[in-house]
Order: sequence, then C-alpha cells, then structure tokens
Amino acid sequence: MSARRIRAGEYRRVRWKNDGGWTTELAAAPAGAEAFDWRISIAEVESDGAFSTFPGCDRHIALLDGPGMQIDFDASAPLMLDQRLKFLQFSGDWTARGRLLGGAVRDFNVIVRRAAFQAEVLHRPLVGPMVFLPEAKTTWFIYIAGGRAELKDVAGMDLEAGDSLLLERDGEARNRVISGGGEVVLVKLTGL
Repeated sequence: MSARRIRAGEYRRVRWKNDGGWTTELAAAPAGAEAFDWRISIAEVESDGAFSTFPGCDRHIALLDGPGMQIDFDASAPLMLDQRLKFLQFSGDWTARGRLLGGAVRDFNVIVRRAAFQAEVLHRPLVGPMVFLPEAKTTWFIYIAGGRAELKDVAGMDLEAGDSLLLERDGEARNRVISGGGEVVLVKLTGL
C-alpha cells in the first residue's frame, strides 16, 4: 500500500456547500472535486443552522470539540452529538438542521457516495502498533486525534495530533504498521 502523510497545515479550508460556514477538507477523492466519491473534513459550527444536503451520499459525523449539537431531520428522529468522537450515521439526502447545545463546535465528517463507496468509521486508542492489511478496493484514512504516531517502515514518517495518513492500495501487497500513543480516527473506505 502506498502511504501519504498529510500535515495539518496542508488541509484545504472551504465554504460549506450551502455557504453557511466553513469546513477543513482533510482528504477527498477525487482531490478538490465538488462531485467527490468520498470526503473527510472537520466542520466549524458557530451558530444554529441548516446542514448542506448531499444527495446519493451517506454521512458519518461525530463531535470533535465543544459542548455538542442536536441534529434535527425532516425524515428521522434527531441525533445528539454530545460525546466526543462517537460516530453517528445519516443519509445525505435528508434535510438536516443543527442546534448548538451551548457554544461553537467542531465536528468530524465522513461523506461517501453510496453508489461508489462504503465507509466504516472508528475511534480507537493507539497504544503500540496497529497493522493495516492491503485489501482490494480499500483505502485507509487515519487521523491522529491526540498524541503521536509514526509509520514504522518509512524513516521520518512521524505524525503529530491533527495530522493524517492516507494508505491506498497499489500494486504492492505489503502491510503498513503505525505505532505510537494517543487516539486515532480510522476510516476504512471500500470501493463497490
């Protein structure tokens, strides 16, 4: 698998699709495309308001910082984002509105076009080594939510809190190992 480190200073800050706020795009495929197959970002929510809709997409969201937010939907019961990095899922087709629970928040978002990809999103402690196996049609995105890590087989491939690592399947069938201490968000993106 190929490995690409993405430093926190390399992320792209863009307006929300509905122009209601800002998001920091950590990674997307295709990169920089408005019609992406998947996108991983951190949104800054400073006031109550509407979420952008993403027809044909599935969304995974979790509170990263702040007191929390309730998300109300036209098609489902509300979701409560009040536990740090506890991921919840909903359809990007739904009309959604966020209501802050006492101040601004930052939330972690994974959006996938459901006809192209499936996503599994996990928050895990990083204590020692973590092995990633090369699988067909699979991309791994690892966000260092706290602490530090390093890619074991590449000299100088250290990762600080806020950095990310993108592992993509290439012609080489080799495992990748990260090691360190802290916490990570793992996004497994599987092509359909």
